[in-house]
Amino acid sequence: MAEQKTITVKVKRQDSPEASTRWEEFEVPYRPNMNVISVLMKIRENPVTTSGKKTTPVAWDMNCLEEVCGACSMVINGRPRQSCSALVDQLQQPLTIEPMSTFPIIRDLQVDRSRMFDSLKKVKAWVPIDGTYDLGEGPRLPERKREWAYELSKCMTCGVCLESCPNVNSGSSFMGPAPLSQVRLFNTHPTGAMVKDERLNAIMGDGGLANCGNSQNCVQACPKGIPLTTSIASLNRAATVQMFKNFFGSDHMVD
Repeated sequence: MAEQKTITVKVKRQDSPEASTRWEEFEVPYRPNMNVISVLMKIRENPVTTSGKKTTPVAWDMNCLEEVCGACSMVINGRPRQSCSALVDQLQQPLTIEPMSTFPIIRDLQVDRSRMFDSLKKVKAWVPIDGTYDLGEGPRLPERKREWAYELSKCMTCGVCLESCPNVNSGSSFMGPAPLSQVRLFNTHPTGAMVKDERLNAIMGDGGLANCGNSQNCVQACPKGIPLTTSIASLNRAATVQMFKNFFGSDHMVD
């Protein structure tokens, strides 16, 4: 009988936000087409390390399992990415799995992404409406503009771009590429543009555009291929116009 093939996995563990970190190594049975989520599920079924020590199941976040929700972001073999779309057959072994370091640890691979969500609130990343009643079809976008706006709308708020950005850290207030790109998206929408000035003013201060070092890491890391630095460049131009509007008064200028 052929010997069962196994996968060796090293997981960085932390029992609570205040607890110290440790590495634990596991071996799980291999099967073709496994993703990292299925590896973690196998560990959950039998949380015993390679040394025979019984431990607790690894904690992590997941939801859709099809790279849409962005919940299962973690660092796999040194690269921040979605664990649902990370296939074991395409990864070097042993696997190393760590939580994203940009965000505070909750437990094991679970992190608190409030920093990113708070930035979305700051820039009002939504289309404002004045009620929940039927407002009709609403304004239409030209097809060319709709196509590139759709690319920006693919953002899952997964946090991978913030994790890969050298300017997003505990010593910086930089909101990161994802919230900035959402400013461009919602300022493009005819209804969203009603608060365009507010969004631009929100990113012109501390933690906004000026904190971007243009490292381009975010573009390479984004699982959806969103042109994040293109958005930031566009916002820099828009912010310059906004600065003059603020100085001279919007009544004397047009977009």
